[in-house]
Amino acid sequence: MTLARVDDRGDRLVVVNMNSARRGALSPDLYAAIAEAIERAAEPRIRAVILSSECGFFCAGGDLNVLIERRQLSEPERRGKVDLLHDLIRAIRACPVPVIAAVEGGAAGAGASLALACDLLVAAEGAKFTAAYVKAGLVPDAGLTSALARMLPRQLAMEMCLLARPVTAGRMAELGVVNVLAAPGEAEGQAHVLAEALAQGPRDAQGVIRRLVAQAYEVSEAQQLDAERDAMARAAGGDEAAEGIAAFLDKRKPRF
Repeated sequence: MTLARVDDRGDRLVVVNMNSARRGALSPDLYAAIAEAIERAAEPRIRAVILSSECGFFCAGGDLNVLIERRQLSEPERRGKVDLLHDLIRAIRACPVPVIAAVEGGAAGAGASLALACDLLVAAEGAKFTAAYVKAGLVPDAGLTSALARMLPRQLAMEMCLLARPVTAGRMAELGVVNVLAAPGEAEGQAHVLAEALAQGPRDAQGVIRRLVAQAYEVSEAQQLDAERDAMARAAGGDEAAEGIAAFLDKRKPRF
């Protein structure tokens, strides 16, 4: 039985987590589906990728039964398993089109990492974001501490990781982490609204923008100024800019 699939919606791809028995826990099928969607996102017709779930819970993170089995592995072997997850986070970050998370129920552990790695985040009211590694004597992975440090006050990040206290989607929205707070059951629908808006815009410019914003957290202001200079110089000579500027001057909607 497959635990994840990729739905093709024409101008977007939807990765559907189907691991209902484990509240959407990570699975090799989910890894494969996300990797497939990221690879297919290179097609010019694809304008967005949505990560969703049909389990009523976005993703519960790592399966503890699997982690128990990994005790028998050597530390280098366990490190290799974690690297597979980290490669998935890197792939989401490197996707050529925006990635949207549609969170129902909650996102826990590495599931929260997956959601926070996305460019836009839709969450249903009542959904919770949890980093409960400490309850199992474990520590965060999949870039969770990095994401929390960039997005939340230090004390709240510590509260999540040290005390395993969940943060509601509502509070995440107040802090600017969640873009859209949806009614329960409507997270994916609202993610499609965002995808439709993206599909009306300039694909190449959107890809450059997401890369610029992502790297701005990692480089100096001087480096970012150079990156923006180079990106603007390329964009100003491109077809998208020609159409966008002409449409603005003609007071019409651009046809990207």
